[in-house]
Amino acid sequence: EGFPCREGHGGVFRPAACTGRSGQVAHLQAGKTFGYNGAIVNEVALEEVSMDWNEVNAVLERHVRPATFPLALRMLPAGEEPPEKARRPWRDLGIRMATCQVWNMARRYGWTLAAGLEDLSCPPGKVVLGLAPALPYYLEGNLCAGMYTASAEAGARTEAATPRLEYGRYGTLLVAPLGRATFEPEVILIYGNPAQVLRLVTAALYRQGGRLETSFSGRLDCADILVGTPRRGSPQVILPCYGDRIFGQTQDEELAFALPPAALPDLLEGLEGTHRGGIRYPIPSFLRYTGQYPATYEHLEELWKQA
Repeated sequence: EGFPCREGHGGVFRPAACTGRSGQVAHLQAGKTFGYNGAIVNEVALEEVSMDWNEVNAVLERHVRPATFPLALRMLPAGEEPPEKARRPWRDLGIRMATCQVWNMARRYGWTLAAGLEDLSCPPGKVVLGLAPALPYYLEGNLCAGMYTASAEAGARTEAATPRLEYGRYGTLLVAPLGRATFEPEVILIYGNPAQVLRLVTAALYRQGGRLETSFSGRLDCADILVGTPRRGSPQVILPCYGDRIFGQTQDEELAFALPPAALPDLLEGLEGTHRGGIRYPIPSFLRYTGQYPATYEHLEELWKQA
Protein backbone atom coordinates (compact mmCIF):
# COMPACT_ATOMS: atom_id res chain seq x y z
CA GLU A 1 0.00 0.00 0.00
CA GLY A 2 1.13 3.58 -0.60
CA PHE A 3 1.03 6.53 1.75
CA PRO A 4 2.23 10.12 1.61
CA CYS A 5 5.89 10.77 0.93
CA ARG A 6 7.31 13.99 -0.38
CA GLU A 7 10.10 12.52 -2.51
CA GLY A 8 10.04 9.72 -5.05
CA HIS A 9 8.15 6.44 -5.27
CA GLY A 10 5.21 7.93 -7.12
CA GLY A 11 4.50 10.48 -4.42
CA VAL A 12 3.53 7.89 -1.82
CA PHE A 13 5.01 6.52 1.38
CA ARG A 14 6.28 2.97 1.56
CA PRO A 15 7.78 1.67 4.79
CA ALA A 16 11.55 2.18 5.08
CA ALA A 17 11.68 3.35 1.48
CA CYS A 18 11.56 7.16 1.54
CA THR A 19 14.03 9.68 2.85
CA GLY A 20 14.04 13.43 2.70
CA ARG A 21 13.75 16.61 4.70
CA SER A 22 10.02 16.88 5.36
CA GLY A 23 9.74 15.19 8.73
CA GLN A 24 11.97 12.25 9.63
CA VAL A 25 10.13 9.62 11.64
CA ALA A 26 11.18 6.11 12.57
CA HIS A 27 8.90 3.44 11.11
CA LEU A 28 7.80 0.82 13.59
CA GLN A 29 8.18 -2.60 12.03
CA ALA A 30 5.65 -5.37 12.49
CA GLY A 31 6.37 -7.51 15.54
CA LYS A 32 8.04 -4.74 17.54
CA THR A 33 6.64 -3.65 20.87
CA PHE A 34 4.34 -0.73 20.22
CA GLY A 35 2.65 -0.10 23.53
CA TYR A 36 -0.90 -0.93 22.40
CA ASN A 37 -1.39 -3.03 25.50
CA GLY A 38 0.27 -0.65 27.88
CA ALA A 39 3.92 -1.46 27.15
CA ILE A 40 6.38 1.30 26.42
CA VAL A 41 7.96 1.23 22.98
CA ASN A 42 11.35 -0.47 23.27
CA GLU A 43 12.26 -1.20 19.67
CA VAL A 44 12.01 0.85 16.52
CA ALA A 45 13.57 0.20 13.17
CA LEU A 46 16.61 2.27 12.28
CA GLU A 47 15.13 3.19 8.91
CA GLU A 48 13.69 6.68 8.67
CA VAL A 49 10.91 7.77 6.40
CA SER A 50 10.01 11.18 5.08
CA MET A 51 6.47 12.31 5.71
CA ASP A 52 4.75 15.07 3.79
CA TRP A 53 2.62 16.59 6.53
CA ASN A 54 0.25 18.20 4.05
CA GLU A 55 -0.44 14.81 2.44
CA VAL A 56 -0.78 13.12 5.82
CA ASN A 57 -3.31 15.79 6.74
CA ALA A 58 -5.20 15.07 3.50
CA VAL A 59 -5.46 11.37 4.40
CA LEU A 60 -6.80 12.24 7.85
CA GLU A 61 -9.28 14.69 6.38
CA ARG A 62 -10.48 12.12 3.86
CA HIS A 63 -11.04 9.28 6.32
CA VAL A 64 -11.84 11.07 9.59
CA ARG A 65 -13.29 14.40 8.43
CA PRO A 66 -12.50 16.36 11.60
CA ALA A 67 -14.32 19.66 12.09
CA THR A 68 -11.10 21.43 13.09
CA PHE A 69 -7.48 21.26 11.91
CA PRO A 70 -5.35 18.26 12.96
CA LEU A 71 -2.34 19.69 14.78
CA ALA A 72 1.43 19.34 14.97
CA LEU A 73 2.91 20.03 18.42
CA ARG A 74 6.50 20.33 19.54
CA MET A 75 8.32 21.52 22.65
CA LEU A 76 11.33 23.62 21.71
CA PRO A 77 14.42 23.34 23.92
CA ALA A 78 15.24 26.35 26.06
CA GLY A 79 16.98 28.95 23.94
CA GLU A 80 15.67 27.71 20.59
CA GLU A 81 13.70 30.33 18.70
CA PRO A 82 10.31 29.45 17.14
CA PRO A 83 9.55 30.19 13.48
CA GLU A 84 9.52 33.91 12.79
CA LYS A 85 5.90 33.93 11.62
CA ALA A 86 4.55 32.11 14.67
CA ARG A 87 2.16 34.25 16.68
CA ARG A 88 3.03 34.85 20.33
CA PRO A 89 -0.04 35.28 22.58
CA TRP A 90 1.39 38.05 24.77
CA ARG A 91 3.45 39.87 22.14
CA ASP A 92 0.99 39.68 19.27
CA LEU A 93 -2.44 39.31 20.91
CA GLY A 94 -1.95 41.01 24.25
CA ILE A 95 -3.25 38.01 26.22
CA ARG A 96 -1.92 35.15 28.30
CA MET A 97 -3.46 31.76 27.60
CA ALA A 98 -3.95 28.36 29.15
CA THR A 99 -1.85 25.68 27.47
CA CYS A 100 -4.92 23.97 26.03
CA GLN A 101 -6.21 27.34 24.86
CA VAL A 102 -3.13 27.71 22.64
CA TRP A 103 -3.75 24.58 20.58
CA ASN A 104 -7.49 25.15 20.53
CA MET A 105 -6.83 28.49 18.88
CA ALA A 106 -4.53 26.77 16.40
CA ARG A 107 -7.06 24.07 15.55
CA ARG A 108 -9.90 26.57 15.06
CA TYR A 109 -8.06 29.52 13.50
CA GLY A 110 -5.43 27.63 11.51
CA TRP A 111 -2.62 29.67 13.08
CA THR A 112 0.91 28.70 14.04
CA LEU A 113 1.41 29.69 17.68
CA ALA A 114 4.43 29.71 19.96
CA ALA A 115 3.93 30.05 23.72
CA GLY A 116 6.60 30.44 26.37
CA LEU A 117 6.40 31.26 30.05
CA GLU A 118 5.36 34.88 29.46
CA ASP A 119 2.49 33.74 27.20
CA LEU A 120 0.90 31.21 29.55
CA SER A 121 -1.58 31.78 32.37
CA CYS A 122 -2.31 28.30 33.76
CA PRO A 123 -0.06 27.55 36.79
CA PRO A 124 -0.26 23.73 36.69
CA GLY A 125 0.19 23.84 32.91
CA LYS A 126 3.46 25.71 33.40
CA VAL A 127 4.64 22.96 35.75
CA VAL A 128 3.65 20.20 33.31
CA LEU A 129 5.65 21.82 30.49
CA GLY A 130 8.67 22.30 32.73
CA LEU A 131 8.46 26.07 32.41
CA ALA A 132 8.01 26.57 36.16
CA PRO A 133 9.29 24.46 39.06
CA ALA A 134 7.10 21.95 40.89
CA LEU A 135 7.31 23.55 44.34
CA PRO A 136 6.39 21.57 47.47
CA TYR A 137 3.08 23.45 47.62
CA TYR A 138 2.24 21.96 44.21
CA LEU A 139 3.54 18.46 44.96
CA GLU A 140 1.65 18.33 48.27
CA GLY A 141 -1.64 18.36 46.35
CA ASN A 142 -2.89 21.80 47.30
CA LEU A 143 -4.06 22.66 43.77
CA CYS A 144 -6.21 19.51 43.67
CA ALA A 145 -7.56 19.61 47.22
CA GLY A 146 -11.14 20.77 47.48
CA MET A 147 -11.59 20.84 43.73
CA TYR A 148 -10.52 17.51 42.25
CA THR A 149 -9.74 15.54 45.40
CA ALA A 150 -11.16 15.28 48.90
CA SER A 151 -7.84 16.10 50.54
CA ALA A 152 -4.34 17.35 49.86
CA GLU A 153 -3.07 13.83 50.49
CA ALA A 154 -5.23 12.52 47.65
CA GLY A 155 -4.21 15.50 45.55
CA ALA A 156 -0.55 14.66 46.11
CA ARG A 157 -1.18 11.21 44.65
CA THR A 158 -2.82 12.82 41.61
CA GLU A 159 0.13 15.17 41.11
CA ALA A 160 2.59 12.31 41.48
CA ALA A 161 0.71 10.37 38.79
CA THR A 162 0.64 13.32 36.39
CA PRO A 163 3.59 13.25 33.99
CA ARG A 164 5.57 16.46 33.54
CA LEU A 165 8.61 17.61 31.65
CA GLU A 166 11.93 18.34 33.31
CA TYR A 167 12.07 21.86 34.65
CA GLY A 168 14.20 24.18 32.54
CA ARG A 169 14.74 21.79 29.64
CA TYR A 170 12.18 23.37 27.31
CA GLY A 171 11.27 26.97 26.64
CA THR A 172 8.45 27.15 24.11
CA LEU A 173 5.38 25.20 23.01
CA LEU A 174 5.05 25.30 19.22
CA VAL A 175 1.72 24.40 17.61
CA ALA A 176 0.55 24.51 13.99
CA PRO A 177 -2.08 22.92 11.77
CA LEU A 178 -0.50 19.69 10.59
CA GLY A 179 -0.88 20.49 6.91
CA ARG A 180 0.94 23.80 7.37
CA ALA A 181 3.66 22.72 9.80
CA THR A 182 7.20 23.81 8.91
CA PHE A 183 8.72 21.80 11.75
CA GLU A 184 8.90 18.16 12.77
CA PRO A 185 6.19 17.48 15.36
CA GLU A 186 6.67 15.40 18.48
CA VAL A 187 2.93 14.84 18.79
CA ILE A 188 0.05 14.89 16.33
CA LEU A 189 -3.26 15.85 17.90
CA ILE A 190 -6.71 15.39 16.39
CA TYR A 191 -9.96 16.49 18.00
CA GLY A 192 -13.22 14.83 17.01
CA ASN A 193 -16.46 13.34 18.17
CA PRO A 194 -16.48 9.85 19.72
CA ALA A 195 -17.22 8.19 16.36
CA GLN A 196 -14.24 9.92 14.73
CA VAL A 197 -11.96 8.91 17.58
CA LEU A 198 -13.31 5.37 17.28
CA ARG A 199 -12.28 5.49 13.61
CA LEU A 200 -8.74 6.44 14.63
CA VAL A 201 -8.55 3.74 17.30
CA THR A 202 -9.54 0.97 14.88
CA ALA A 203 -7.02 2.28 12.36
CA ALA A 204 -4.23 2.37 14.95
CA LEU A 205 -4.88 -1.29 15.84
CA TYR A 206 -5.26 -2.52 12.25
CA ARG A 207 -1.71 -3.84 11.73
CA GLN A 208 -0.99 -5.38 15.11
CA GLY A 209 -4.38 -5.88 16.73
CA GLY A 210 -4.77 -5.95 20.49
CA ARG A 211 -6.21 -3.10 22.50
CA LEU A 212 -5.30 0.53 22.91
CA GLU A 213 -4.96 1.46 26.56
CA THR A 214 -4.99 5.00 27.89
CA SER A 215 -5.19 6.48 31.38
CA PHE A 216 -7.27 9.50 32.36
CA SER A 217 -7.58 11.85 35.30
CA GLY A 218 -9.99 14.41 33.84
CA ARG A 219 -7.37 17.05 34.63
CA LEU A 220 -4.36 18.51 32.80
CA ASP A 221 -4.78 16.88 29.41
CA CYS A 222 -1.65 18.83 28.42
CA ALA A 223 0.24 16.22 30.45
CA ASP A 224 -1.44 13.37 28.57
CA ILE A 225 -0.79 14.96 25.17
CA LEU A 226 2.65 16.53 25.43
CA VAL A 227 4.29 14.25 28.00
CA GLY A 228 2.39 10.98 28.17
CA THR A 229 2.09 10.35 24.44
CA PRO A 230 5.81 10.73 23.59
CA ARG A 231 6.83 8.73 26.64
CA ARG A 232 4.51 5.84 25.85
CA GLY A 233 5.39 6.03 22.19
CA SER A 234 1.94 4.92 21.10
CA PRO A 235 -1.41 6.46 20.13
CA GLN A 236 -3.55 7.71 23.00
CA VAL A 237 -7.22 8.55 23.36
CA ILE A 238 -7.34 11.93 25.07
CA LEU A 239 -10.15 12.93 27.41
CA PRO A 240 -10.11 16.75 27.18
CA CYS A 241 -9.88 18.07 30.68
CA TYR A 242 -12.08 20.53 32.55
CA GLY A 243 -9.77 23.41 31.73
CA ASP A 244 -9.68 22.42 28.06
CA ARG A 245 -13.45 22.71 27.99
CA ILE A 246 -13.52 26.03 29.88
CA PHE A 247 -10.56 27.91 28.40
CA GLY A 248 -10.09 25.97 25.17
CA GLN A 249 -13.86 25.85 24.63
CA THR A 250 -13.71 22.19 23.67
CA GLN A 251 -17.31 21.02 23.42
CA ASP A 252 -19.07 18.40 25.52
CA GLU A 253 -19.26 15.98 22.60
CA GLU A 254 -15.56 16.20 21.72
CA LEU A 255 -12.69 13.82 22.46
CA ALA A 256 -9.16 13.89 21.10
CA PHE A 257 -6.55 11.47 19.79
CA ALA A 258 -2.79 11.94 20.08
CA LEU A 259 0.06 9.98 18.54
CA PRO A 260 3.81 10.28 17.98
CA PRO A 261 4.91 10.61 14.32
CA ALA A 262 6.48 7.15 14.45
CA ALA A 263 2.99 5.71 14.75
CA LEU A 264 1.77 7.42 11.57
CA PRO A 265 2.70 4.71 9.04
CA ASP A 266 0.61 2.13 10.88
CA LEU A 267 -2.24 4.61 11.38
CA LEU A 268 -2.34 5.58 7.70
CA GLU A 269 -2.23 1.95 6.63
CA GLY A 270 -4.98 1.23 9.14
CA LEU A 271 -7.20 3.99 7.83
CA GLU A 272 -6.94 2.59 4.32
CA GLY A 273 -7.25 -1.04 5.43
CA THR A 274 -10.26 -0.53 7.66
CA HIS A 275 -11.88 1.58 4.94
CA ARG A 276 -11.57 -1.36 2.54
CA GLY A 277 -13.05 -3.56 5.26
CA GLY A 278 -16.13 -1.36 5.53
CA ILE A 279 -15.24 0.84 8.52
CA ARG A 280 -16.13 4.38 7.45
CA TYR A 281 -16.84 7.83 8.76
CA PRO A 282 -19.50 9.12 8.71
CA ILE A 283 -20.68 5.77 10.00
CA PRO A 284 -23.35 4.52 7.56
CA SER A 285 -26.77 3.82 9.02
CA PHE A 286 -28.51 0.55 8.23
CA LEU A 287 -31.60 1.64 6.28
CA ARG A 288 -32.62 -1.49 4.37
CA TYR A 289 -35.74 -2.34 6.37
CA THR A 290 -39.49 -1.84 6.18
CA GLY A 291 -40.83 0.48 8.84
CA GLN A 292 -43.94 -0.07 10.96
CA TYR A 293 -46.71 2.54 11.10
CA PRO A 294 -49.71 3.39 13.32
CA ALA A 295 -52.78 1.21 12.97
CA THR A 296 -54.68 4.01 11.21
CA TYR A 297 -51.98 4.15 8.53
CA GLU A 298 -52.13 0.37 8.07
CA HIS A 299 -55.93 0.54 7.85
CA LEU A 300 -55.62 3.05 5.02
CA GLU A 301 -53.41 0.56 3.19
CA GLU A 302 -56.15 -2.10 3.65
CA LEU A 303 -58.79 0.29 2.28
CA TRP A 304 -56.66 0.91 -0.81
CA LYS A 305 -56.33 -2.82 -1.35
CA GLN A 306 -60.10 -3.32 -1.03
CA ALA A 307 -60.75 -0.56 -3.52
